[in-house]
Amino acid sequence: MPQPVAKNRLSRLLGRWEARDVAPLVSLTLLVIFFTFAAPNFLKPATLTAILKQGSVLAIVSVGLTYVLLCGEIDLAVGTMALWCACCCGWLFENWAAGLGGGEVSLAMTALVILLPLASCAALGVLSGGLTVASRLPSFIISLAMMFIAEGLARYLTKSKMYEVPQLLAAVGNEGVHLGGRYMLPYSAMLAAAVFMLGHFVLRYTRFGRYVYATGGNRQAARLAGIRTGRIVLCCMAICAVTAGIGGLVNSGRMTNVTLDQNKDLLLSAVACVVLGGTSLFGGEGSMGKTVVGVLTFTVLSVGLMQINWIDDLARQLLTGLVLMVALVINGVLARR
Repeated sequence: MPQPVAKNRLSRLLGRWEARDVAPLVSLTLLVIFFTFAAPNFLKPATLTAILKQGSVLAIVSVGLTYVLLCGEIDLAVGTMALWCACCCGWLFENWAAGLGGGEVSLAMTALVILLPLASCAALGVLSGGLTVASRLPSFIISLAMMFIAEGLARYLTKSKMYEVPQLLAAVGNEGVHLGGRYMLPYSAMLAAAVFMLGHFVLRYTRFGRYVYATGGNRQAARLAGIRTGRIVLCCMAICAVTAGIGGLVNSGRMTNVTLDQNKDLLLSAVACVVLGGTSLFGGEGSMGKTVVGVLTFTVLSVGLMQINWIDDLARQLLTGLVLMVALVINGVLARR
């Protein structure tokens, strides 16, 4: 294949990269080099598997959040939407599927237990997007209310009890394909890659994806060009709710159960990943490739700090915030230039 053709395909895959877009790559490289020497176990198979498992949940959630940020909106209900989906799945599994099957849960029952919570997330996302468009209020306000609604639904349904999840989710969250030796490719990472590729294809090669960029870049001009920006915002909020639900299900599979303290930091972590990758909070700028770089940077930082024994939990939280602040400031400086 000629080199220019390969270069053009790579540029279409990753999007347009500028100076500030290189900053996350530099940060990721420096973090890998630092943890290689500071944490002797960093490059071992168990650590790499942990990075893939932890990063897969963030990657799935960040795909939908990228759509929302690209169209110039924000969704604060990501974490609680993931919690609601996982709690609804666990409640249905124990109180409905297991009861009807007499302890034996068929594949059809398992599919319904997973798909029904995802459908409820899509409905809540449509409601959030519809209210945002109809009321003309900032999505910050509507999604803030939806955040409390989703958490309230989860608490009311579970009554603060712990519920098990289907074995299929436990397998997706903890098992994988062995690649030889101790290396394993988790099923959750494969699912995250599939969600990422689907999100990238829709964003880069469909009319809907072009409309998302146009809506976030200049909404008034997009409306004058005939784009129904309200429908674009509604669809992006629904996509974000569904990906949040998928991330919540995968995370509950990792834990093999559902509790109300899960996904409490998912919103801030996902926003940090997307912004670290170079997606603008003001819309119209970003790509899925950049989001993946942000997810890897954030995950390597979190897992790498856990591998350093001489850093306690309190200092680990402080260092995470400091590194993220430095990276975001560098991105902002490069953007102004």
